[in-house]
Amino acid sequence: MKHKKPLKDRLALVTGASRGIGRAAALALAEAGAHVILVARTIGALEELDDEIRRVGSKATLLQLDLTKGDRIDQLGPTIYQRWGKLDILVGNAGILGPLSPLPHVTEDAWSQVIDINLSANWRLLRTLDPLLKRSDAGRVIFVTSGAATGKYAYWGPYAVSKAGLEALAKTYGNEVKSSDIHVNLVNPGPVRTVMRAKAFPGENPETLPAPQELAPLFVELASPSCDFSGRIINFADWKKEHTESES
Repeated sequence: MKHKKPLKDRLALVTGASRGIGRAAALALAEAGAHVILVARTIGALEELDDEIRRVGSKATLLQLDLTKGDRIDQLGPTIYQRWGKLDILVGNAGILGPLSPLPHVTEDAWSQVIDINLSANWRLLRTLDPLLKRSDAGRVIFVTSGAATGKYAYWGPYAVSKAGLEALAKTYGNEVKSSDIHVNLVNPGPVRTVMRAKAFPGENPETLPAPQELAPLFVELASPSCDFSGRIINFADWKKEHTESES
């Protein structure tokens, strides 16, 4: 008996797909039947993921892209349009931690890099991909945010500001496309076993944290045409608890 493919014949683009949450989400979308455009700065890890996707019977397109290069992001929309004519799913996952230091000590270059990658790149993605998402019968946009967006953590300035801006960006876009078939949501992963988490909390035992793969079903759910809500921030811990309770 074949597994159901809720994303069969759908086209997805995932940024930061080479490792961590982005990699897990991309593989899960592929397993669910989507053709995934894998975006990352380095091609080597994407090639390994491509091999995995082929093993589960799906296909991917590899795209080496530095998200600080705005002109290259701007070319994405026309390029995808020429080849596929639409885009069904956008997962804006790529992000960097930046410096963990008092705000007065943050350099201009470090500030600009975090804002460029975590916030401005996602605005550019929306700008170039919006016409393609509107050509989908069920466009789905998923961004990855953080509890740091509240500003409650001292010394997390650039990262916190970039994620707060990302939440406002996503909600604003969601309201602008409310009358269309596009739904926009955010995922707050919480503590997850990633390289970024290890950098931020070097003394933490990663084995005590959920693996990125555990978040994968949430991304598939939000990417599916059956997802009927928009404008929400879904906390992974709450989502997992609800699903565990419903299954028991």
